[in-house]
Amino acid sequence: MHTAYLLLGSNLGNRHSYLEQAKELIGKYCGTIIQQSSIYETAAWGVTDQPSFYNQVIVLRITLLPETLMQQLLDIEESMGRKRTIKYGPRTVDIDIQLIDNLTNNSQLLILPHPYLSKRRFALLPLAEVAPQLVHPILHKTIIELLNDCADGLEVKKEVIDKL
Repeated sequence: MHTAYLLLGSNLGNRHSYLEQAKELIGKYCGTIIQQSSIYETAAWGVTDQPSFYNQVIVLRITLLPETLMQQLLDIEESMGRKRTIKYGPRTVDIDIQLIDNLTNNSQLLILPHPYLSKRRFALLPLAEVAPQLVHPILHKTIIELLNDCADGLEVKKEVIDKL
């Protein structure tokens, strides 16, 4: 049994609905969601001329191997209409594995920990909400330390979503 930390993102259509649908499919096909952060809104990173993103971290108990998990997540993205036409472009859903326990991996399919984790405030802030003392297995700093050191200047704000 492993613990995986996933970052979900969406910036097309009903962003909240896409995050909810992704969580439902992840729970069905990948493992048990044991914790989730608030939803945060941030401007797009990389390609900035696009709608802002909703992002959320979920913590998942898994029995899958890391690369099997990654393939399942890619299949979920595709089933939800994700089109990979522009790198860092708009998307219905984006699911990134940030960390799995203290594992490291470097393959064509999966790099662990996520190579940009320490550089992205929109990933660190929700991760710090659910696992502030989690230690990055390569940088040997806690998530809260990485957040405090992060030079990313994009504003990340907690989103208030009214449930209907």
